[in-house]
Amino acid sequence: MNYSHEVERMCVLKKGPNHGPAPIPEEGKWVKAYEIKDISGLTHGVGWCAPQQGTCKLTLNVKDGIIEEALVETIGCSGMTHSAAMAAEILPGKTILEALNTDLVCDAINVAMRELFLQIVYGRSQTAFSEGGLPIGAGLEDLGKGLRSQVGTIFSTKAKGVRYLEMAEGYILELAVDEDDEVCGYKFVRVGKMLEDIRHGVDPKTAFEKNIGTYGRFEGYKHIDPREE
Repeated sequence: MNYSHEVERMCVLKKGPNHGPAPIPEEGKWVKAYEIKDISGLTHGVGWCAPQQGTCKLTLNVKDGIIEEALVETIGCSGMTHSAAMAAEILPGKTILEALNTDLVCDAINVAMRELFLQIVYGRSQTAFSEGGLPIGAGLEDLGKGLRSQVGTIFSTKAKGVRYLEMAEGYILELAVDEDDEVCGYKFVRVGKMLEDIRHGVDPKTAFEKNIGTYGRFEGYKHIDPREE
């Protein structure tokens, strides 16, 4: 260790209070984190790329500093979806510090990792007060039936108004329009569940019809195709 001349000439003054880092909540415990292995928890981070062309939601389940589970969800950029495939292979098995300093291929995924790192090392994880945290595989529960990301896609113009294209329930087939020409409901198909049924041998037409539902005031109103009308 090299010290400057000015520091060398200083006399020694003893340090007063030394109580270490402030404890943070981790999986139902209060932990003083001195090293990366002291960090555990499941949490999410959201990131964006430099041109803000696409975004990423990253979910990591960390146990004793090691990433045991990763869920990478992206939207808005075709290249980012392929980057997500690489990032999902890279992340498990690394410490969160290694992951923070690893090129995760895409700007948005790197930013999501940074944001997630800040949350988890400050004790802001989703499992901060959950005793024992969540089991490996818990990230899949965010996806629901059919294991598809929940997506909302809504388009609108001043001239023609709004068009619902996809909601959490599924792909929008028709919009219901009331007497004031306002959207009052919609018909949708649960894409993930429909594909699961087809994969398990159900006839595609039957699977499609079986997974159609409606929301809001749908029956008895004018219906339009949001992609054609």
